[in-house]
Amino acid sequence: MNVPSELKYTKDHEWAQKDGAKITIGITDHAQSALGDVVFVDLPAVGRDLRSGETFGTVESIKAVSDLFSPLAGKVVAVNSELGDDASVVNKDPYKRGWMIKIEPSDATAFEKLLDSAAYQSLLK
Repeated sequence: MNVPSELKYTKDHEWAQKDGAKITIGITDHAQSALGDVVFVDLPAVGRDLRSGETFGTVESIKAVSDLFSPLAGKVVAVNSELGDDASVVNKDPYKRGWMIKIEPSDATAFEKLLDSAAYQSLLK
C-alpha cells in the first residue's frame, strides 16, 4: 500500500497536500483499491464553500458509490477536469494525476491536525 510521507490523511481515506496557500485533495491508494475500478467521479463546482467533514462529491466504481469528504474547510478553487474524461486515472495514479479538488483553506493551521503517514498506516492495520 502506497502511503507517501509528504501527505496528510483522514480517517475517511482522503489525502491532502499543501501547495502554497492551497490544499490539493484526493483519495488514498487504499481507498481506490477497496473501491475497485473507478468509472465516474462527481466533483463540486469551483467557488463552493466546504465545511470540514462535508461531502464534496462521490466516486462511483464497479462495486459501489462512495462519498468524498473534505478534510478541511475552505473554498474550492480548482477541480480535476481530467477525471470527467477518464475516471480510471484515480486507480492508476491516486496521488498525482488522480487529485480531485484544490481548496483555499479558511484555517491553514487545520492542515497540521490531519493524520501523518505513520498514523494513517496504523489506522489501516
